Formats: sequence, structure tokens, C-alpha cells
Amino acid sequence: MPDFVTASDGVALAFERHGEGPAVMLVHGFGSSRLQNWKSTGWFGGLTEAGFSIVAMDCRGHGDSGKPHDPAVYDHDRMADDVIAVMDACGLTQPFVCGYSMGGFIGLRLLVAHPGRVARLAICGVGETYLQDRITAPGARSALADALLTDDPGSLTDPRAKMFRAFADQPGKDRLALAACMRAMSPHLPVATLAALKGPILVVDGERDDTSGRPEPLAAALPGGIAVQIAGRDHMSAVGDRNTRQAVIDFFRG
Repeated sequence: MPDFVTASDGVALAFERHGEGPAVMLVHGFGSSRLQNWKSTGWFGGLTEAGFSIVAMDCRGHGDSGKPHDPAVYDHDRMADDVIAVMDACGLTQPFVCGYSMGGFIGLRLLVAHPGRVARLAICGVGETYLQDRITAPGARSALADALLTDDPGSLTDPRAKMFRAFADQPGKDRLALAACMRAMSPHLPVATLAALKGPILVVDGERDDTSGRPEPLAAALPGGIAVQIAGRDHMSAVGDRNTRQAVIDFFRG
């Protein structure tokens, strides 16, 4: 069973801890959870066997955390504050942070708002499309949120919309909460803000990830950015590739 901490606005945040050693804070992707994103793909065992301790949380709207249906409570700055709330509950002052997809967006916001609380940041499933606003632009967010809510998912023709809807239709997920989260997704950080972040920052993407694109353009926009591409993997499969996990482990080991 997970532990819980209450966010500043009253939303319950679920998390669990494992292992001994330097701490890694794990922040999952949209529509996923700490168990689906990290445990089922081998990260719990892989990181603890590598000598790290882990704290894996469920973002609001996901997993065992509270699932409000109001888009106003899902901006990424608020969700970055949720990460801080979990870190504080665990007594973590400056852990390593690894975020996948949406978790990477949140990780960047966390680094801007709380630079002294992050030892090193690894973002996976985030790449050049972050700079292009292909997902975080209001129109794109709205279209994906509408896809999550339609009564006829068979009518969807856009491959990305179909992918997100199929993911949201998995058992135990709350499509209303996920649609609210998608609709409220914060825009990408300005290039000038990214350029001022303290590095190094690791950017990892699958070679076939059409959702995130290549890692090199985003890494180039970050001071000390390091790009790693995972051969043969797309947005959904890169997280489970041991090479993704090993790239993060090597980066955190410095």
C-alpha cells in the first residue's frame, strides 16, 4: 500500500519508497502511474539494484492519488509543487529527479521553481516537439482532451489521439480527470528560461518516438544538455528498454 501526503490544495498524493542509497525521485508520464510507468518496466528493481533508493509518486489525477475533474488544478507548476510535497514528506532535500513524458515537463518546471532541490535532472520521452509546442499548445491540448471524452473512440483518426485514448481506457483510470489534466497542460518553457537552467540535464528519447521527436534539439537548448537516443523504440516502449534505464543510472552516477 502506498503512503500519502496532502497537497496544499487538499489533493491526496500517493507515493512509495524502496531501497537504500542516494535518492531518485520518479515522476511518471500522462495517463500512467508509479506502478505502470516505473515498477512494471523494471525501474524499481533496476535502480535499487544499482545502489539507489527511490521515491515513486502518483501525480494528481493518476494512480492512487486524488483525481479532481477541474482543469484549474492541473497546471505543471502546481504539479511541480506536488513533487516538493512528496520530497518533504520523505525528508529528501536534493534528490536526483527522473521524469518521463509529462513527468519530464514537470521536472523542468521543478528545476525552474526549485533549483536547489534537484541534484540532477533526467527527462525521458521529452524531445524536440517540446520546443515546437506540438502537444502543449492550447489547440493540441484541447483536441487530445476531447479525444479522451468522446463517446465514440472509433471515430478518432489522429494516431496520437487514438494512442492517448487507448491508454486512458485502461482499467482503473479516470478519463474525466485525465481530460482535465490534458486540457490544463502548461505551455513549454521559453527558450531563454531553458538556457538559464543549471545543468547537466539528460534528455533520452526513442529513435522512433514521433510524439517527442529527437533528443538533440532539446538537449542543445539546455546548458550542459546530454542527448541519448534509444534504438528501435517509440514513445510507449522506450521507458521499458533497459538502455533507457542504464543511461539514467550512468548519468546519476556522474
